[in-house]
Amino acid sequence: MGEDVNEFDAYLNHLAQALGHADRHAGLKGYCSGLVMPLSRKSVEPMAAHIDPLHASAKHQSLHHFVAKAEWSDRAVLQRVRNG
Repeated sequence: MGEDVNEFDAYLNHLAQALGHADRHAGLKGYCSGLVMPLSRKSVEPMAAHIDPLHASAKHQSLHHFVAKAEWSDRAVLQRVRNG
C-alpha cells in the first residue's frame, strides 16, 4: 500500500504544478484525497471531517476555499492530466 500512496502523492504533486501558487497545493491534495476515500458523501464537509477530525472546521473552510474561490486554471490542470 505504501507504494500506491507514494504514486498518488507523486501524481498530485505533478498536477499541483499547474496551480500556480504553492498555497493551493494542500487544497488539491486534500480535495483529491477526499474524493478517493470511502465516504458516502463526497462534499467538502464530510471530507474535512475524515481528513482532519480534530480541525474539521478549519479543514472544511480550506477545502471550500480551494474548490469555490481559489483562482487556478482547470485547463492547466487538465493539460497536466492529459500529458501524464
